[in-house]
Amino acid sequence: QLQLVESGGGLVQPGGSLRLSCAASGVTLAYYTIGWFRPAPGKEREGVSCISSSGGLSEYADSVKGRFTISRDNPKNTVYLQMNSLKLEDTAVYYCVALMGICVLQWSEYDVWGQGTQVIVSS
Repeated sequence: QLQLVESGGGLVQPGGSLRLSCAASGVTLAYYTIGWFRPAPGKEREGVSCISSSGGLSEYADSVKGRFTISRDNPKNTVYLQMNSLKLEDTAVYYCVALMGICVLQWSEYDVWGQGTQVIVSS
């Protein structure tokens, strides 16, 4: 059974950077599309980014385009979210999620969720 564990969250000043990691255990991550979600005002959960199983396709929310980059290292069973130029509104718990299917930023499509890692952007 696939299990996901996020890490890399923390406290950072506006304009700073963090790299989140999502490590998988139980099953090879290479079969799964992986996404990152966060709670957002007015939305149940906001899709931040996703990446296809091969890494060839990715999607980003408009709010993070140009600032965040998703990548994966399938031999290491890990997906990363590089977050640059962080803003106060990026403060949230970030969840790593997985599905066997296409890369979409719709939380209800995802079957497996990690426990989340907290990101706080504050001066």
